[in-house]
Amino acid sequence: MSKERALCHSSAIAEGQSKGFEFEEQRLFVVHKGGRFYAYRNQCPHLGIELEWLPDQFLDAEGALIQCATHGALFLIDSGDCIAGPCQGQALTSLPCRCDEEGQLWVTL
Repeated sequence: MSKERALCHSSAIAEGQSKGFEFEEQRLFVVHKGGRFYAYRNQCPHLGIELEWLPDQFLDAEGALIQCATHGALFLIDSGDCIAGPCQGQALTSLPCRCDEEGQLWVTL
């Protein structure tokens, strides 16, 4: 059964930044890029481990790609597709994400 959850106000995630969340033991993260928000499960398809190396640090040094801190796999922000690393050809699990009229971010789990 899908549940929509409020995450935070959109202003809490600056352009080019990411932020992690946890709901009912489900970990996820959101990236704000190009004026859009992208939500994914915080789970690398390679070993099922969490991606970040520090809290809210899901992006590479340039902020251009999502990076797995354990094995260095790189993922496209807009699709979650792995373009380099041990899980190349696989993808992160995306989650429906929307911003309402008041600027509140919502995700469907």
